[in-house]
Amino acid sequence: MRRIALLLAALLVHPILAQTASGPWMGFFPSPARIEWPSLLATLRGIGRHADAVLLQRNVPWEAFERGPEAASRRFADLDNLVRLSRAQGLEPIFVVDALNGLDRRAFQGVPAAWGKPSFADPRIRRAFRNFAVRIARSYRPRYLGLGSEVNTYMTAHPEDAPHLVSLYLETYAAVKRASPATRVFATFQWDELRAAPKGPDWSLIEAFEPQLDLWVISSYPCLWLGGRPPGAGYYAPLARRTTRPLAVAEGGCASRGTPRHPGSDQNQVAYLNAVANQLGPRLEFWIYLLYNDLDLDAYREAVGGGRDLQTLELFTRMGLADEKGRPKPALETWDRIRRRLRSPP
Repeated sequence: MRRIALLLAALLVHPILAQTASGPWMGFFPSPARIEWPSLLATLRGIGRHADAVLLQRNVPWEAFERGPEAASRRFADLDNLVRLSRAQGLEPIFVVDALNGLDRRAFQGVPAAWGKPSFADPRIRRAFRNFAVRIARSYRPRYLGLGSEVNTYMTAHPEDAPHLVSLYLETYAAVKRASPATRVFATFQWDELRAAPKGPDWSLIEAFEPQLDLWVISSYPCLWLGGRPPGAGYYAPLARRTTRPLAVAEGGCASRGTPRHPGSDQNQVAYLNAVANQLGPRLEFWIYLLYNDLDLDAYREAVGGGRDLQTLELFTRMGLADEKGRPKPALETWDRIRRRLRSPP
């Protein structure tokens, strides 16, 4: 991404294109097939033809933002350039501030080794997280800002640190609202893990954040949890019954081609999209599908490294609704049809 960021830095400010329909914002992560400029641009152009939004999920630049919300940060400059480029394609950003490793939610990401074992009780981690969120709120006045991703996985793995995570969320929620009162704030929760618990969903993992959840937001990769099968009728019904809050999907998908343990198919992708639309559609404020296009795993190998993270990434590389070259899969037509249905004219 650093090479892409150098090119992005030369971009001019582009006008924001107004949304022209009601209903949920629908979009993707802006993940290019390969880590290079032409690939990123092709991905954003493709998303612009089929979506309203992009989800920009960013880890905290810990050392820079521990000093304050107005800290000079190359990584924030990179984010700003990506916001501009996305808006040039008519896409509005949804932000998520992420303290954790996106491929292993039990672990922090990028905390300086000199800080010791990371914990949400650490005042430096708390300051940096809060300051980064406030900077985003001040800079963009976004419609949606997430404070943590799939946080229930971390809370279950580290119950001793869960109260500190919740208290940091509540403090940051208040700080964001002071900076941008109209921004709708949330954390995201891994639905498949919650649903698969032997005694059913532990709702306390979500409700600990109430009443400071402006909407309930999930991630969902059901085909990875159901042995390659797509979700059936009622898969999301417990979520819809539990709360009267608006709902959203911040990430999710099924693969069109999988592994022996996690088979994939075009039919699975179509079934997943229909399940979300039919079971949650009227309640959704936004819906982010993980990938517009498939990823070239070899191109990501250097950035991710080897080991477990690379093995985890491999499960997601064929979740795109288009292939690596941008050629549409059958599910992209389903996505477009659902988007037309859910996003009615104003």
